Amino acid sequence: MGKLSTHVLDITQGKPGAGVKVALYAVGPQGRELLKSDVTNADGRCSTPLLEGDALKQGKYELVFSAGAYFDAQGVTLPEPKFIDEVTLAFGVADASQNYHVPLVVSPWAYSTYRGS
Repeated sequence: MGKLSTHVLDITQGKPGAGVKVALYAVGPQGRELLKSDVTNADGRCSTPLLEGDALKQGKYELVFSAGAYFDAQGVTLPEPKFIDEVTLAFGVADASQNYHVPLVVSPWAYSTYRGS
C-alpha cells in the first residue's frame, strides 16, 4: 500500500525546516476537509506518514505549510505582509498504491516542490 509524506528544506540557511506547521486537506466537491496536522521534526520531516495504507485514496489534496511563521521563529526580518506566508501545494493522487512524497523547498521569496517517492 502507498503512503504520503513530506519534508521542508530551508534554502536560505541550507538546512531542514524544523518546526514548520503542516496541514493536510482532502479536496472534493463539497470543499476541503482537514485530515491531519503536524509539525516537522529536526530533520524537517513529519515523524510519521501523513497518510498510508487504506487512508491514502485517489483524489485531490492540499498541503498547507506555515512558512511565514517558521521564518519569524528563525528571526528573519520580513516586511508585512510577507511575500511568502502560507504555502499551499495542491496535488493529485492517481494511484494510491504508490508512494507520494511532496516536499517543500522554501525561502522567504520563493518556493518549489516536486513528486518524490
